[in-house]
Amino acid sequence: QVQLVESGGGSVQAGGSLRLSCAASGRTWNSVSGWFRQAPGKERELVARIIWSSGVTTYVDSVKGRFTISKDNAENTVYLQMNSLKSEDTAVYYCALSLGSLQSYDFWGQGTQVTVSS
Repeated sequence: QVQLVESGGGSVQAGGSLRLSCAASGRTWNSVSGWFRQAPGKERELVARIIWSSGVTTYVDSVKGRFTISKDNAENTVYLQMNSLKSEDTAVYYCALSLGSLQSYDFWGQGTQVTVSS
C-alpha cells in the first residue's frame, strides 16, 4: 500500500508561483506519478506526469512552459512547480501514483486547493 501526502497549495495572485509537493510512502520505482486538477463544474484532468524510472515528463497543453513536474528519488517526492499562474488554474490539485500503467492510477492524495485571483 502506498500513501501520498500533498502540501503546498494556497492562494496567489495571477502571475505568481506555487510549488506543490507529494511525498510517497512505499515503492515508486517503475511507477508513474501524475498531478491532476479538478475545478468546480469541470472534469478532472491530468496536468502533468513523470515516469520514475526514466524521468520522462508529459504536460497538458494549457500548462506547457509554465508548470514543471520533477522528482526527488531520495525523498520519494514529486513536485509541481507552477509559475505564471492564471485564474483558470484555480482548482483542487491531486497527486496520484500508478504502479505501471500510463492510463490508470492506483493511489491518490487527499487534494490541495490552489486559488489564483486576478
